[in-house]
Amino acid sequence: MPIIAPNPALVYTDAMCRYPFSFLALTALGVLCAIPGAISLAGFGASLHPVLDDPMAGLAFIVSAIALIGSGAFPLVIEKLKENEAA
Repeated sequence: MPIIAPNPALVYTDAMCRYPFSFLALTALGVLCAIPGAISLAGFGASLHPVLDDPMAGLAFIVSAIALIGSGAFPLVIEKLKENEAA
């Protein structure tokens, strides 16, 4: 079935799935936060910064990363619910 639209470039299809900017930004920050946390928990934190020598600092980074990724998931879920409601 052909898509009829005034401008075919503006047609939103499943192949062009776009994620909300807040989801992308918060998830990227969460991943960036998890990297030094994982390094610190592995025992190599002192090579990055003396404060990261303590494993609890790595745990704090991991918890912050989980919170950032979880915060980024809310806009994604709301966007998917809006898509399902419109369909």
